Amino acid sequence: MTEQQRFDGQTVFMTGGSRGIGLAIAQKLAGEGANIAFVAKTDTPDPRLPGTVHTAAAAIEEAGGSALPIVGDIRDDAAVASAVEQTVERFGGIDIVVNNASAIALQGIGQLPAKRYDLMQDINSRGTFTVLSAALPELLESSQPRVLTLSPPLNLDPKWFAQHAPYTLSKYGMTMLTIGVAEQYREQKIAANCLWPRTLIATAAVQNVVGGDEAMRAARRPEIMADAAAEVLARSADEATGECFVDEEVLRQAGVTDFSRYLHEGATEESLGQDLFL
Repeated sequence: MTEQQRFDGQTVFMTGGSRGIGLAIAQKLAGEGANIAFVAKTDTPDPRLPGTVHTAAAAIEEAGGSALPIVGDIRDDAAVASAVEQTVERFGGIDIVVNNASAIALQGIGQLPAKRYDLMQDINSRGTFTVLSAALPELLESSQPRVLTLSPPLNLDPKWFAQHAPYTLSKYGMTMLTIGVAEQYREQKIAANCLWPRTLIATAAVQNVVGGDEAMRAARRPEIMADAAAEVLARSADEATGECFVDEEVLRQAGVTDFSRYLHEGATEESLGQDLFL
């Protein structure tokens, strides 16, 4: 099977996807034949954020796939259920779930407002639970069901709790739920894995929350995560399930040796900053 055929006729259900890593993954999979249904909130342009569901859908279709943009909030159970129904009605089922939507705030306990805490838990860990629950019946009908969650390996070094325990909790929750699906449905061969970047990735979150222009000059482009995601999603449950992958390691295993093409503008190999939890 050639690389271009790996996802022919398969349907991806993604959260987020209007921009950044999610859009890059959607374009990559679309370029290899996948149908992409994605739920995102940005219906009209936001001056703080690039892209809307509509511009993303156009980019996905330009990459070669069919797109179904759905305006919705994964904190709303009914909206998630409706999005799954719309996806099945349009494409006939769901083969791949990509848990991409995420909220980030790096304040610690005593600094983070409860409202922001609730937002992170509701989008990150609860959102992952809601989407997996809603999509599960469709995954179980697929001949090769897969889940990919953009969350980190579980690293219990206390420094990740000292700095921003609320965010850590929300992201580790995503990982634990994904591992849970892998183990609970191991006999049904749902390949459920996580993927995390080795370095900072040039996204709106890194620009606006993590470190501004300085962080962007220490980042790789989202395409590195897209290429790694495609490699992980091409593996069956017999090859990989319940695992936490790091983008660079996945691509090295796939034979990539030159990572310079992934550098964000202004970044060098020496300036790259390592991402959290590694």
